[in-house]
Amino acid sequence: MRLLFVSNIPSPYRVDFFNELGKECDLTVCFEGECATDRNEAWKAQDAYNFNAVYLNGIRTSSDKFLSFKLKKYLKEKWDCIIFGGYATPTQMLGILYLRRKKIPFVLEADGGIISAENDLKYRIKKFFISSASAWFGSGKKTTEYFVHYGANKSRCFEYPFTSLSKADLDNAQNKKNQIAKTVLREKLQIKEDKMVLSVGRFSYNAGYGKGYDFIMCAAEKTKDKNIGYYIVGDEPTEEFVKWKKSKHLEHVHFVGFKKKDELSDYYLAADLFVLMTRSDVWGLVVNEAMSYGLPVISTNMCVAACELVKDGFNGYVIDINNAQLLPDYIEKTLYDVDYLKLSLNSEITIKDYTIENMADAHINFLNELIK
Repeated sequence: MRLLFVSNIPSPYRVDFFNELGKECDLTVCFEGECATDRNEAWKAQDAYNFNAVYLNGIRTSSDKFLSFKLKKYLKEKWDCIIFGGYATPTQMLGILYLRRKKIPFVLEADGGIISAENDLKYRIKKFFISSASAWFGSGKKTTEYFVHYGANKSRCFEYPFTSLSKADLDNAQNKKNQIAKTVLREKLQIKEDKMVLSVGRFSYNAGYGKGYDFIMCAAEKTKDKNIGYYIVGDEPTEEFVKWKKSKHLEHVHFVGFKKKDELSDYYLAADLFVLMTRSDVWGLVVNEAMSYGLPVISTNMCVAACELVKDGFNGYVIDINNAQLLPDYIEKTLYDVDYLKLSLNSEITIKDYTIENMADAHINFLNELIK
């Protein structure tokens, strides 16, 4: 099978997936650009060793979007299938317009999607590009609903287990959890509180409000007498959040800064609970990561990963974003009032099949069905 995949940048989890997918087909990936501008330098993709990587070196139009006219050259070649990993960059739009004009079928893929209020013009534009595909690959029911909302044929929508974790990553997380005591890790990380709430994400995403760190700060204010430590791992906090912490004397709130994958592992292992109060995440891979370490998860209904993977009272809670002020109540319930060990075990059970290997296998199965 000769496959062309169009992607914007070689993010690490995507390169891992392409290397796995390339074991089962002759895969070429056209990347619009080499990197995004809003990522830490330590966030680097690994080498392409099971697929042919082509860099279009487009003109950057935003952090991770590019305009390139070179894609047309590759679209003209003979492929068994063409997959677009999006529709919203200038390069992707031009490519879809070309395929539509030439009546060449293609697959549109999205790792998530949230239906939101928008004006009629924006809706029509999105519907034009999304409905132009002949099949759609998505990360679950929410993404399928998103595709159908914009004109996709539901019978031609296929769902795959979206993740950044390999089977080895899941096994490694379990081995570490079984071998390393929380007390040892907390001493190493200088964690002094009895309970540890962890959140992972960038303050640079909408000045910290995109990831809902204001909700976490408010929760820390309300629960400050419970000896619960709040640890936010990501880039450097904005001045507003630094001042907030100081003015409210929130010594139990800690801005950790960026951590590489192996360093972040220690924080997942040391934590009792993972919280992602995002205002919008088309997936949220940190939810997968947290669950691989057996952490219960509290998130919002604006996080697609939470909507797909978290069930209330089973392995965490999903809070309506309009009720985010209830976060401290849910934190206390999870840490003190419910069967915590059961929540933890259920997280591990839920995430066990969400591996890059299974993700690649699902794609191959879909493609074999499409081109037979």
